[in-house]
Amino acid sequence: MALPPRMTYNGLSRKLVLAIDIGTTFSGVSYSILDPGQIPEIRGVNRYPGQESVGGDLKIPTILWYDQEGVVKAAGAEATREGIAIQVEEEQWVKCEWFKVYFRPGETVSPEDQKVPPLPSGKTLLDVFADFLRYIVECAKTYIIETHANGKTLWDSFTTDIDYVLTHPNGYEGPQQKIMRQAAILAGLVPDLDTAEIRVQLLTEGEASLHYCIQSGLTSDALKDDNGVMIVDAGGGTIDISSYTRNEDTFEEIAVPQCIYNGSVFVTNRARSYFQDLLAGSRFSDDVGVITEKFDKKTKLGFRNDEDDCWIQFAAVKEKDAELGIRSGQLKVSGQDVASFFEPSISDIVVAINDQIFSSQTTIAAVFLVGGFAASDWLFSQVKERLDIMGIEATRPDSHLNKAVAHGAVSYYLDHRVTTRVAKYTYGIPCGIPYDEENEEHIQRSSMKYQSASGAWYIPGGFDVILPRGTQVSESREFRRAFGRSRKDLNSLRTMSTSLMCYHGNIDTPKWVDTEPGMFTSMCSIKADLDDLAKTLKPRTVTNKDGREDVYYAINFDIALLFGLTEFKASVIWQENTVFYAISDVANLIFM
Repeated sequence: MALPPRMTYNGLSRKLVLAIDIGTTFSGVSYSILDPGQIPEIRGVNRYPGQESVGGDLKIPTILWYDQEGVVKAAGAEATREGIAIQVEEEQWVKCEWFKVYFRPGETVSPEDQKVPPLPSGKTLLDVFADFLRYIVECAKTYIIETHANGKTLWDSFTTDIDYVLTHPNGYEGPQQKIMRQAAILAGLVPDLDTAEIRVQLLTEGEASLHYCIQSGLTSDALKDDNGVMIVDAGGGTIDISSYTRNEDTFEEIAVPQCIYNGSVFVTNRARSYFQDLLAGSRFSDDVGVITEKFDKKTKLGFRNDEDDCWIQFAAVKEKDAELGIRSGQLKVSGQDVASFFEPSISDIVVAINDQIFSSQTTIAAVFLVGGFAASDWLFSQVKERLDIMGIEATRPDSHLNKAVAHGAVSYYLDHRVTTRVAKYTYGIPCGIPYDEENEEHIQRSSMKYQSASGAWYIPGGFDVILPRGTQVSESREFRRAFGRSRKDLNSLRTMSTSLMCYHGNIDTPKWVDTEPGMFTSMCSIKADLDDLAKTLKPRTVTNKDGREDVYYAINFDIALLFGLTEFKASVIWQENTVFYAISDVANLIFM
């Protein structure tokens, strides 16, 4: 059964949607102009400054050159133009690439361990992301002005009616999303955070790729008989794996989405390590950078057979060294060695696919590989060969693999096909647990117990699970927990603050933070102004140990969370007599 066609745009004024895919190695933009009464179309920006090929391409290198004052001097395709090396050397420019790897959640990326180029001195991740975002939006503006009739007038007609969809790996959480929104402000896309919350949408690359496959018609046959499909978005830094099934006109996520940090740049890193070890102490040791670059641009993508040797041209034809395998300025690398550079990435993909298949309650009938790394014939052939053994069909689109995310992000904005998602982790809030003198776990923690203003005893360090890992969550499903606080000072109840925590371990229902402290991370702070509620509170009394009555105040409220969206939303709710009050999106969800 075919999906319903895209609806006409019913807005009152013209609007532009820009979907921006800033990848580790390549970036691109797709867009749609929304005219009232018209059916929107998805277009790609396929001409950028500095491109060598006639007709352009859908993506540009994610590279920035800075001068010594920290000013951007070249970016994108312009950063790789012929002759730039001379200017770089003369003016001592600093190169910035692969910076997206530094977004990696949960751990610090060591440039020594991962061979990720360090950020330029004096530049933060926010700075460089904003600089590249500013540049690529300017490229999109130029393309639209030059491509459409009366382009300048058309662009000016949008004024502030531009919405942005920024894509990111499946593994990103609140802190990474916060930096992306801040970058949109710093880049001048939107003026402030309030506007960013409205006009900047954030979307996982896995879900964007699904939308691309849907609107390309790739999922139609695979989703027959209520089967599921898996999308493997193989990019420069990450490999994002997501699985879905169709439910009438919408799609549901059916397994915990995964994000593997083992994309194509890590293949290049493994090759670099091999070249460094091979040429260490030789007169060619200074050529490792050039050899690695040649491997990255040509050998890696063209590799197809592990039985054939590869030759990397890096020096003049007179250069040779039989022991090192250098002849006529070319370095010989065996096909088996090149295959070994790919193997960790291929193995990780197959293992993750296995995990998705076994964790899903729906039969997954097909796997679609998209993304720039999926253009590698060796990667695709090896994944396909191993999945064939499992009876799983692996396919990839026949063209434009690298436009899947940007195009799909526009489709997400227009069509919004996914309405149910699966929780990646277990989420909850730290709390005090009423002390039970017969409970062994409480007895072990009795030295930490404390007495509240109401006189009750509690054990700190508890964890109140709000959403267990693997739960299917619709966009409208609300998860609510009741909370109470008592204080002797009324003023201390006029505001509330707590942490939304994420548990990464394997315990189904974790109870205590101290059992696996390394498995808990603070996602964000939930803060709210409860002054209106505090004004309604009446003093209460409790008899203390000396027999006297102490005055205290107690407050009760619910925290309601929506997890089924691409971002968390929160509300604080309380009841006054028979009327319910709510502070929506209290987030100001302040991400850590």
